Amino acid sequence: MPAPSAVAGVQVMQALVARELVERFGLPERRAAALLGIVPSSISQYLSGKRLGPALAAYWNDEGARRLARRAAQQLVQGAGGPRSVLEAALALGERPPSSPSAPVASGPPATPSRETPLWLRHRIEGEQQAVAECMRLAQRSRDELTRAIFRQIASDSLRHAEIVASLGELLDRGISSSRPSGITPTDVEALIARERAAEEAGDAGRRDGLGGVMGILWESMEADERKHELLLARLLDAAREPPASAPPAGASRRPAARRRPAAPDRSPSQGPLPPR
Repeated sequence: MPAPSAVAGVQVMQALVARELVERFGLPERRAAALLGIVPSSISQYLSGKRLGPALAAYWNDEGARRLARRAAQQLVQGAGGPRSVLEAALALGERPPSSPSAPVASGPPATPSRETPLWLRHRIEGEQQAVAECMRLAQRSRDELTRAIFRQIASDSLRHAEIVASLGELLDRGISSSRPSGITPTDVEALIARERAAEEAGDAGRRDGLGGVMGILWESMEADERKHELLLARLLDAAREPPASAPPAGASRRPAARRRPAAPDRSPSQGPLPPR
């Protein structure tokens, strides 16, 4: 049986790890989604079998694949993993097909956006998935760990981009084109900005001068991430401070108010009585 494609392998491993997190470790679906860096709806689809389907069942019955997923889930729970642990498990999964020879295996990206999703979004998802596949292939070819880390990082980013675009497509399908942050306050965002700045200032900026080649590239990628975080948090703070759109009270009439008749002018006694109407 052929091994799954790079994209399918990553998504299969995401699904296996999600199941481990929810069923073995007892985490809520939202918490599992946060650890994996994907949207909660993806967790629900993985657990229900709506996404991946028979391909996931083949790997779920493979003890070797479940062992890889269990190890990655353990790393996520302990805070020692992240997308990298899932990508590493997917790399290991790609080197060995599932033990069941009769179960079908997906040979391409198994998750596709809704037909109603705009064409430009579908093209973006396909492009990100292709980037994941190429980065995974190059990571397998790389001879040193640092070069592999670069390709894993790009693959992780592209995979997260595909999930984001898929989530945007789901909202657009429901007629939603704008949303506000919920569950957080401006104070929460301000505190996180302060922690990010403190962590950046604690590092020695001069260390970059002594790093060359791939080592310098990885350091630059960290600094680029910090700049991206600063921009994202600034925009999120603006969105959290923005007052919600006002809506008319329930039951309030939307008919325009009746125009008032102008009051009659005051007349002095010398002007005599008002003329009849």
